[in-house]
Amino acid sequence: IDNPKKILYMLSKKGWILPLKRGLYAIVPMEIGPKGADSFIIHDFIVASYLAKPYYIGYWSALNYHGLTDEIPRTVFIANLKAKKPLKILHSEFYFVKLSKKKFFGFKPIDIEGRKINISDREKTIADCLDHPEHAGGIDDVAKAIFFNHKELNLELIEEYLTRMGNLTALKRFGYILEVCNIEYKIKTVPLKSYSIFDPLSPRKEVYNSRWKLVINKDIKPERWMY
Repeated sequence: IDNPKKILYMLSKKGWILPLKRGLYAIVPMEIGPKGADSFIIHDFIVASYLAKPYYIGYWSALNYHGLTDEIPRTVFIANLKAKKPLKILHSEFYFVKLSKKKFFGFKPIDIEGRKINISDREKTIADCLDHPEHAGGIDDVAKAIFFNHKELNLELIEEYLTRMGNLTALKRFGYILEVCNIEYKIKTVPLKSYSIFDPLSPRKEVYNSRWKLVINKDIKPERWMY
């Protein structure tokens, strides 16, 4: 057989390779045995690493990986530099967040099943989630992550990241969350001009916080999270 398509079809039918998307296959390890692809499970982050270049795993997916949330997202969030449509591969969904080069930093390689996978560090994960709460389960989940992990997080580094990213709204969200959660860290300087929406996922409310110039359309109540 000298037709590549026929070879791939035959290998797929016999369970030696696992089709992921057009032109992308996973080779099933020999030790899987006769069941082949039917019993082969490939880590979603490994699949994600083949879907965009350059890339890093971020947002809700990184929150979960770093133990900053108990929520398990059903979607893998991938930061990259180009617009790409969401993909569904096997039983998982992959969502691409297009970033400017200015925001594309703060990630590191980790090892998953022998492959190097790029993922945002803990502080960049928080910064990214403040930048786009809609990719992190909403502002409530981001606030919880900060509240329960602030002693282990480098809050100054988060502020540095947000300043470097240039999102004033994200900085204001960070300052407001720290204040409401009674976390002793003061944002250095935030130029306050116009009002911004606190939570992009919630309906707009006419509740204004003049200190942080935020429209508070989502209540943050740490005491509610303790039970």
